[in-house]
Amino acid sequence: MSEAEAMKAYTRFEFTDPAGRWTRPVYKRGSGPAVIVMHEMPGLHPLAIRFADRVAAAGMTVYCPILFGEAGREVTAGYAVATMLKGICIQREFNVWANDKSSPIVDWLKALAAKAHAECGGKGVGAVGMCFTGGFALAMMTEPAVVAPVLSQPSMPLPIGFGARKRLAGIGASPDEIACAKRRFKDEDLSMIGLRFFGDPFVPDERFDTYKREFGDRFEAIEIDPKDAQVDPRMRTPHSVLTLHLKDDDPDGPTKQAEQRVIAFFRERTGA
Repeated sequence: MSEAEAMKAYTRFEFTDPAGRWTRPVYKRGSGPAVIVMHEMPGLHPLAIRFADRVAAAGMTVYCPILFGEAGREVTAGYAVATMLKGICIQREFNVWANDKSSPIVDWLKALAAKAHAECGGKGVGAVGMCFTGGFALAMMTEPAVVAPVLSQPSMPLPIGFGARKRLAGIGASPDEIACAKRRFKDEDLSMIGLRFFGDPFVPDERFDTYKREFGDRFEAIEIDPKDAQVDPRMRTPHSVLTLHLKDDDPDGPTKQAEQRVIAFFRERTGA
């Protein structure tokens, strides 16, 4: 599928953060309060677009920034490897290995959230990250406009290589970002959602234990048995809760219920 075909229902624009550090394309669709949908590896693929479409259909405006990869391109092993080899792990925008700080690209995303809130109104902005971008929604809480963070299979810092044991429990956020989120959760009566499949090697138990310890009942953990995942030959182990491994034909199943919970959370928090 070409980019034009995949994104024909969306308006495309280029966004540069106020500091002028980065300019990236963003696709926008819908009406009502804003939700930023941050795609997973290797890019904004058709099933990520499907999720964004459903958020828009629920009465919100979705903003889909292109952080890496191509819009509308199907996921294949070769495509994923090629995206990695283009430098996603070493690009200065992404801190793939850092335990105690977020990625620089979060500053660009926060600026996008502020713009989206100014354009769309409502109580604030929702934000969902997936896989590589999973933890970004937490770090974005230092932007006052963000009121509904969702972390789907947050996979950074990568728990591999030298220092992997420490990174198992890492959440890719700085102490200041964590403190800000805690303060806002209490003062503004907010919360966040985290999603994963049990046994996912990219989202270890230790990482969710950190979220639970740091944020207590403000962290709503949705953890799903891998037997309830949609089988997808592109990945042996269930990983992508809202996309590849969402069992779409089972409305009462855990993955579909997780999708509906996320959309309801966005509606509630943003005032859709």
